[in-house]
Amino acid sequence: MKVPASMYSLLLIFFMIFTSCSDMEKNPNQEQPPSAESYQLVEAFPELAFNRPVDLQHPGDESNRLFVVEQRGIISVFPNDPTVQEATTFLDIEDQVDDAGNEEGLLGLAFHPNYENNGYFYVNYTTPDSKTHISRFRVSGDNPEQVVKSSEEVLLTYEQPFDNHNGGQLSFGPDGYLYIAVGDGGSGGDPQGNGQNRETLLGTILRIDVDGQEEDKLYAIPDDNPFVDNEQGFREEIYAYGLRNVWRFSFDAENGRLWAGDVGQNSYEEVDVIENGGNYGWNIMEGNHCFSPETNCDQTGLKLPIWEYGRSEGVSITGGFVYRGPSLPGLEGQYIYADYASGRIWALDHTDMENPVNSELMDSDIAIASFGVDANEELYICAFDGKIYKLSAE
Repeated sequence: MKVPASMYSLLLIFFMIFTSCSDMEKNPNQEQPPSAESYQLVEAFPELAFNRPVDLQHPGDESNRLFVVEQRGIISVFPNDPTVQEATTFLDIEDQVDDAGNEEGLLGLAFHPNYENNGYFYVNYTTPDSKTHISRFRVSGDNPEQVVKSSEEVLLTYEQPFDNHNGGQLSFGPDGYLYIAVGDGGSGGDPQGNGQNRETLLGTILRIDVDGQEEDKLYAIPDDNPFVDNEQGFREEIYAYGLRNVWRFSFDAENGRLWAGDVGQNSYEEVDVIENGGNYGWNIMEGNHCFSPETNCDQTGLKLPIWEYGRSEGVSITGGFVYRGPSLPGLEGQYIYADYASGRIWALDHTDMENPVNSELMDSDIAIASFGVDANEELYICAFDGKIYKLSAE
């Protein structure tokens, strides 16, 4: 049975008020020097507004278009032009999407690497019967801004026992496989023990081959997935596990490294570099700290985060991108990420992966739901005031 959305909303509000008023100790290794440059947020498309935008993607073709995902179940398309006056509805599946909970809805969009030729794209959404669907659609051959809604194929379905921790991100890696973020199933503290249970898809990042097909599946399992042909009953789709709720992850466009922001429970938010077969510790650990048990936990074989921050900085990490765009050379190669609740935006310099340096770029007053990039790797921010923003050097 799911936790009622109204009850979860009240708990979330109480939690955010409590944590914002508390003075919890930060990571003792956490130093946040001011950025060498000053940055501000500017509206990227001043004439456009969206309803709870949660994702921004480009199709990888030469059309210079952007696509914005609204949590309620709508995807809009528009030219990547700051003077654009209106967006066109690309896909409307509002009648298929359950967005009653704070974290439910249409949560992610990924275009096939060969989208220009095959017209395939993939979405991640929650349904009224408490499931997640990973579905494939096809664009119309006659109209590049219209979807053939009847073309939907549900590739993967899994249960959502609660209405939070639904994950959301899906993205194609440089290897051509589709990666999918799956939350731990929700509630609080991982009551079902999904994070360390490899017999479930929950609490993981999955990797599947959408160009293949096996037995009764509309996809294939990559040969080098970590649990291929295992005899313990582990799900072969799993690429990494021990994750609480990766809302957003991304690949570095230069070297293919996979970065993720994993939302914490009580005390810490974390940035992870995801590796094949990695166990990222939840719910044994939260960040670099024991969670269950609270002390003397067994950390053998666990992958610890490259960075964490405490509750005095924020309560819900929004994973971002390693910046590879042309407009902000001072941020080149740094991992840009934010906190949804506090509005803070940071740059993590990971030149030395063992000793990264975190700098606060700004403390904004917007709820930062997601980051996205265009075909030139320029960075955008989706905010719950309905606007799309860009970072600009002052």
